Amino acid sequence: MGGWPGSHDDRRRTPRPLQSFVGTRGGVRRSLPDVSHGHRAIPNWFCWAGRGVLPGSFIPDIFMGKGMRVADLGLDSRIVEILKGQGIEELYPPQADAIGPALLGENLVLAIPTASGKSLVAYLAILASVLRGGKALYIVPLRALATEKYDQLKSFEPLGIKVGISMGDYDSVDPSLEKFDVMVATSERADSLLRHRTNWLQRLSVVVADEVHLINDADRGPTLEVTLAKLRQVNPKAQVLALSATIQNSNQLAEWLEAEHVTSDWRPVPLKQGVYFDGLVHFVDGAVQPVEVEEDDLSGLVTDIMATGGQALIFVNTRRSTEALARSLSRDVRLKLAEKDVDHLAKVSEALVRGQEEATSMGARLGRCIEGGVAFHHAGLTNDQRARVEKEFRKGRLRCIVATPTLAMGVDLPARRVVIRDLNRFDVNYGLTPIPVLEVKQMCGRAGRPRYDPYGEAILFAKELDDVDELMDEYFRSPPEAIESKLGSEPALRMHVLANVATGHAGSEEELFAFFNRTFFAFQGDVDSIRGKIVEVLTFLEKEEFINRRDGFLKATFFGKRTSDLYIDPLSAVKMRDALRKPRDDPIFHLWSICTTPDMPKLYLRRGDYAWVEQKIEEAEFTFPIEDYDFFLAEVKTAALLGDWIAERTEEEVTKKFGIGPGDVRRMTDQAEWLLYSMAELGRIFNKKKVRALTRLTTQVQYGVKEELLELISLRGVGRVRGRALHQRGFKTLRDLQKANPNDLARIPTIGSALAVKIKEQVGVPVDVREVEGQAALGDFG
Repeated sequence: MGGWPGSHDDRRRTPRPLQSFVGTRGGVRRSLPDVSHGHRAIPNWFCWAGRGVLPGSFIPDIFMGKGMRVADLGLDSRIVEILKGQGIEELYPPQADAIGPALLGENLVLAIPTASGKSLVAYLAILASVLRGGKALYIVPLRALATEKYDQLKSFEPLGIKVGISMGDYDSVDPSLEKFDVMVATSERADSLLRHRTNWLQRLSVVVADEVHLINDADRGPTLEVTLAKLRQVNPKAQVLALSATIQNSNQLAEWLEAEHVTSDWRPVPLKQGVYFDGLVHFVDGAVQPVEVEEDDLSGLVTDIMATGGQALIFVNTRRSTEALARSLSRDVRLKLAEKDVDHLAKVSEALVRGQEEATSMGARLGRCIEGGVAFHHAGLTNDQRARVEKEFRKGRLRCIVATPTLAMGVDLPARRVVIRDLNRFDVNYGLTPIPVLEVKQMCGRAGRPRYDPYGEAILFAKELDDVDELMDEYFRSPPEAIESKLGSEPALRMHVLANVATGHAGSEEELFAFFNRTFFAFQGDVDSIRGKIVEVLTFLEKEEFINRRDGFLKATFFGKRTSDLYIDPLSAVKMRDALRKPRDDPIFHLWSICTTPDMPKLYLRRGDYAWVEQKIEEAEFTFPIEDYDFFLAEVKTAALLGDWIAERTEEEVTKKFGIGPGDVRRMTDQAEWLLYSMAELGRIFNKKKVRALTRLTTQVQYGVKEELLELISLRGVGRVRGRALHQRGFKTLRDLQKANPNDLARIPTIGSALAVKIKEQVGVPVDVREVEGQAALGDFG
């Protein structure tokens, strides 16, 4: 029984032919997918006034992107009501151009500016498919973006669909994920699910790849590219929707994905682009706007837009600059705030500072800036700190954020005026280099808040008057760079070649070559060159005993399969294996061993670090030949950070000593935890005697505790600070806590009555809440 075109049981990998139609918009001949497939039903959204739209028919304006109403798409009425509640009743023109292929189940590349509504097109395609019994995967590059998309898709759960989210934990299949109709995942998590041969991925009807232009990113790009290629191979009937910024070669992406291509420069909020110099903004259209400057240029640009009821985003190239500029701006912005706003921001600041698990000077500095209506935003902040800043900015309470360019990558945080102060950044290999046009346009795209701002302004900073026209030509009048695959790098190929063999995806060299011939890398370039690189990687994998090769056939060893499942670089696995075979079994050796792997980010030395790092080398008795001494010093410094963390140095001490932020500490310890877990797992193959020590060390790094606290931090609600507080008062074991008077526990700072009761319950001695002192107010248990 045939379903309508694009239904779950009737979908093709190749796009259907396009038929020209008589309908036009703006004098341009339009085309829509051919929907006249014999006896098959034409979907409701292609019907108007009760008539199917057939080739040669006139297409009314409602289907040509001019005032296309959501209610007229033939969607489930509940979807229409949910969107109406969100203020969405009409489609933007680019959405109208894309909705046809999207609802028909066609592959689609949608390359349009920020805030032009890419996500809604994907959501409607997902809902149309899932309500017919399909299943969807929404792939994003960043965890913050995953949470944002998950929250948005959850709003459709009243339709009876289940939305899930999956990030991290790469060594787990998690069978519970199968129950969800829509799954949001990072590209790394999606890749790991494929490696674990997760069956439900073969039943996907829709795959969405958000921010697909990040295929151009050397770190994230290869995984996204391989994941898309693999999903298309294991599930050729699945519809693929790739959402992209406006890029020069989005048509090439569409050809690779065998997809319809919709691109547009249309924005829901008009964008004015200009260059600032000496009190004047010179706009591309020739207009010149004076800016009243009282203290300095940037302060004037912020207070000027505040006077119109707008907010500002300022992009600079270093973390230190974000903090220094935010501190400077907050003094001037505070003077322009209403008293009620000052009072509110004071409370936000206090909550942020007091809400830290451990007090840090960075948290205090951020709090002081927030009091003045300004915040800084960079990767050194904790997730909670970033979330608070973003929330207050969205509500209009914070008037300005000073950020590094990472803020422009996906997180939805628009402002009326975007100022890009720095157009260069430091690269460890090349020194100071220009920021690509594509990234600058991404930052500019944050200008203008739909439904709030009548316009958006993107302003660059010129140092000389002669720079004004040059900057306009380079960044505003030029197209963004074409994106290029980064899959050809050796680390990327090592991981993905092994994964293909370990999962049984490729059982021979020819099957492996055939798979990589389907990648964007091969589509863009010389197939012979990728073949040569793959042969080199296979030689390495065979030499290190990850795979067996015989007569062109490939089979992974147990070591190879485990490495692939653990989602680590094979070179990292080699270094771990070699360390496991050595007799040393002390913590600093294990910490240094994981810091030698390419999977662990390194802390390079500052001028004042050399003496103490070299002293650390002597103390650790690292007496073996070194190939690259500077690199070795960086490895030891990174291991020293982890050592200080498990020695229970405070976050403030660690961040000051190593020159990083609390968010960096969390990311580095998270990565170290995963690598130690991986090393323990490989220890089961190469040296079982080390597994117990590595497992305990993994938990120490996870919580940042000495070994003596491991028993206490097994309790829910007890971390490094509370565990140490209990230990210092003589409660050193779970048995001690069983015997403890709950009132004594409640009086310990950071414990309190509510947690004291929960601790007693966990150690098997439940107590009545009323028995614990200080419970006159039961709010603690709310």
